[in-house]
Amino acid sequence: MVVQSKHFLNSPESLVVESLEGLCAVNPHLALDATNKVVYAAFPDRSKVALLCGGGSGHEPSHSGFVGEGILTAAVCGNVFASPSSNQVKRGIDLVDNDKGTVIIVKNYTGDILNFGLAKEHYAASHPEKSDNVKFVIVGDDVAVGKTQGSIVGQRGLAGTCLVYKVAGALAHRGGSLNEVYNVAQWVSSRLGTIGVGLEHCHVPGTGVPDTHLGAQEIEIGLGIHNESGYRRVSPVPPLKELVPSLLEMIISTTDPERSFLPYQGKGKDSVVLLVNNLGGLSELELGAITRAARLSLDEKGISIQRVLSGSFMTSLNMPGFSITLLLLPGSHDHTNISSDLILSLLDDDTNAPGWKWSSKSTPSRTTSQTVEASPTDTTGRTAHLKAPDVGLFNAAVQRACQALITAEPDITRMDSIAGDGDCGLTLKAGASAVLKELANGTVTGDDVVGSAITVARVAEEAMGGTSGALYSIFFSALARNLEISKSPLATLEVYSTALSSSLQTLYTYTRARPPSRTLVDPLAAFVEALPKGAASAVRLAGSAAEHTRDVEAKAGRSAYVEGERLKAEHVPDPGAWGVKVVLEALVA
Repeated sequence: MVVQSKHFLNSPESLVVESLEGLCAVNPHLALDATNKVVYAAFPDRSKVALLCGGGSGHEPSHSGFVGEGILTAAVCGNVFASPSSNQVKRGIDLVDNDKGTVIIVKNYTGDILNFGLAKEHYAASHPEKSDNVKFVIVGDDVAVGKTQGSIVGQRGLAGTCLVYKVAGALAHRGGSLNEVYNVAQWVSSRLGTIGVGLEHCHVPGTGVPDTHLGAQEIEIGLGIHNESGYRRVSPVPPLKELVPSLLEMIISTTDPERSFLPYQGKGKDSVVLLVNNLGGLSELELGAITRAARLSLDEKGISIQRVLSGSFMTSLNMPGFSITLLLLPGSHDHTNISSDLILSLLDDDTNAPGWKWSSKSTPSRTTSQTVEASPTDTTGRTAHLKAPDVGLFNAAVQRACQALITAEPDITRMDSIAGDGDCGLTLKAGASAVLKELANGTVTGDDVVGSAITVARVAEEAMGGTSGALYSIFFSALARNLEISKSPLATLEVYSTALSSSLQTLYTYTRARPPSRTLVDPLAAFVEALPKGAASAVRLAGSAAEHTRDVEAKAGRSAYVEGERLKAEHVPDPGAWGVKVVLEALVA
């Protein structure tokens, strides 16, 4: 795969500070020490414990995006993937200084621990009377790092760190003591497990374009948020229903000698908070499907989900991947004075930190499998069926047309990536696949041409959707009505010609496209108008009209929004028109 190496910036060197200035523009409750790259609460309540965190930039919204009432008091930001210096951290400690105390929370990375730790020690040496007022929490939640490999350095800190911020920050905002805030942060840190997976590594602004890391059908499990290599690679990319359960098993296993970090009990005794985190380059569409897969898998494992959080919490610049975090809540077998209700209520507390994502603040209902019977094709009021002269030939022609569309999908998709929004091929393929299923179960058949048209109209609406789906659905709905009123027992060429001509006029009611318009109307109109003289010649004219869309100025449809010179340079036909050509040529092959 190719790493996305282009970025919007003035310069790589100025990007971090400019981003922090933008963050402060979003939230007037924040202030910035630009020299030291410290974002802090502009109006802190110094009667409460302060929370300080930080690390390399490139993980936004971590860490700066969580500065706000109820989470962090300040965040110290280094350059991309680089720890801030101890001097920067000392400035952060000074900015949040108070009589109640400060808790520093860092991910388990050597640079962060050394520089934040050094700053803490310097602060204690300079303020011996406050040496006990600064506590230090290190979060390591990456289960990809096995016990043998991490015997000295321990687990890396990943997205679970954000849950530590939120719980500890909320308790501090409630007025908790320094020890109370520190203890709850330590406890949450000890109950976290996170595993990440990526389709590709990320690209750091200002660096050279790297060679591709992963193959087109390969993913990497357990890669780090600084492009560190993962635990293993898998090819081909498994479906979510296989991938997500295997990832969760790495977190909850109690039999893996390398990764059994947490005291899961099994047998329906465990309750968790689920965090699904976008590593930076994943679409919201995919993230929703991943969240669903995680919920289903945990339900099947008998693990009770008390809260679900999903979104970008700790990214790795533009990495196309995600991580899953589980926070194991206290159970009856745990000997602790920290209750599940306390943890959940602290997670639910409101905050004005711009990076914290919305959550329902309630326990999700348990997923159940439901099967809904499909409604039969509407045949109300029909007294007779219009049949094809040869049922076998009709069915074979429909099958050919659908298969031809499926085969043509890559070409149509390529055309639409230039002349439109790139989805036409997939839309037509979805419709064709759905019609093939209807053909297999007998809902589309030459025994009932009208009913077949009604079914295709429904399929176009439900399986295709979008503009193409609506146009096809309108046309085939009108075709069904016009075939019905013919009162003929057989669907002859004359019956089709009359019905198609009326259906085209109905379609014109809902679109301004008229040939030549560089839309599917061009070949469709050419076919319908020439059909009375013979199907073969009508198909040839339709094909010519589709080819001619290469040279037609876009007046309607998807291409009307594409810069005209590019269409001329690429010289591609309209994808929708090409789809009509493919269908018609296959029907009369």
